[in-house]
Amino acid sequence: MTVSPMFPLEVAMLPGQELPLRIFEPRYVAMVGDCMAMSEPSFGVVLISAGREVGGGDRRCEVGALAKIVDCQEFGAGKYRLLCVMGERIRVQRWLDDDPYPRAEIEPWPDDTDDPLDVARISDIEDRMVALLDRIGEARGTPIRSREIVESAGVDPENRLYALATRLPMGQADRYSLLAAPSEAARAEVLSEAVDTVTAMVEFQLSE
Repeated sequence: MTVSPMFPLEVAMLPGQELPLRIFEPRYVAMVGDCMAMSEPSFGVVLISAGREVGGGDRRCEVGALAKIVDCQEFGAGKYRLLCVMGERIRVQRWLDDDPYPRAEIEPWPDDTDDPLDVARISDIEDRMVALLDRIGEARGTPIRSREIVESAGVDPENRLYALATRLPMGQADRYSLLAAPSEAARAEVLSEAVDTVTAMVEFQLSE
């Protein structure tokens, strides 16, 4: 268990995603300074379940991911532009005082390997996503390269489901459910249900 700087957001960030940030709030300026003194600059990111990013008083989810700072540029007095890449999942064990910025005791949270993923399940989800994106393109009157979009998720088995999720217009609650799924098989089930939900919404809107 380690103590990590934390950056609560109103977006559920998934492993493999890029996270660009502009930092100007004094407490997070201090956080960036401390992060850049690390051998491997990073901080935890969790979803805000209620409240707002600015001003404190928010409620925060316990599962998140580690944001690795890959580029840091300072502009102006005490302002930063960051580019981060989301890495491994983390679980918050205990929140510490937000002084001078949010911090928490965290630990890595790897997938449960006792619940393996059936590769055929991914293929089924991909095919349904292609059909959904095609339908959206038809509704807009603009062809969408659906198969190309889905296949751009790559073949890395560890992050493939996360990458597919970023290509689906899902809400933050569904994104968090996917992030917090204990295994790849459970994550695939969440993504499959999200595809069904979005498909039903699209069909309903088109029927009006």
